Amino acid sequence: MARYLGPTAKVSRRLGVAIVPKDEKYLERRPYPPGQHGQDKKGKMSEYAMQLREKQKMKYIYGVLERQFRRYFAEASRMKGVTGENLVKILESRLDNVVYRAGFAVSRPAARQLVTHCHLLVNGKKVNIPSYLLRPGDVIEFREKSKNLEVVRDALSKKPDSQIPQWIQVDKANLRAVFLNAPERSEVQEPFNEQLVVELYSK
Repeated sequence: MARYLGPTAKVSRRLGVAIVPKDEKYLERRPYPPGQHGQDKKGKMSEYAMQLREKQKMKYIYGVLERQFRRYFAEASRMKGVTGENLVKILESRLDNVVYRAGFAVSRPAARQLVTHCHLLVNGKKVNIPSYLLRPGDVIEFREKSKNLEVVRDALSKKPDSQIPQWIQVDKANLRAVFLNAPERSEVQEPFNEQLVVELYSK
């Protein structure tokens, strides 16, 4: 299965959350599922449907496919602590996510593109794998020839310092970030319920 590259607005409306920041305006205008009968869809969702929807939210928000998501869940299950919280920590530790959180890109898809186009270094070495999992203390910086990218400067100008999480140390002037630690669940403001995903995979 290929990564979803279609219109995100319809997916956001179907799931009821903005999977990329720009979709927030579409949800404000049309806060109901797409389609001819979108506004008429009512009724209580089944437990399975709610669990499946939460999984889809997480997969679309972080841009992860099913097989990889299952691997992350298996790894989270083996870790000490709460499985759902461990899963969020793993997803937040992805290189593309940290590039987005640091303000170097306006969305995770844009951050993924920066990584795959070889614009970034991790601890001085070129890394072009968006799913690369960072460890505490890892340093992310742009290659010398990529430091004048207008798209990066533009993204940084739109990201207030107050929106940069405390678990990432960002040097905007030098386009450099340090991954301090994986965040606690309370530090991640994303609209999904990971516990329902745990229940889904535990059946």
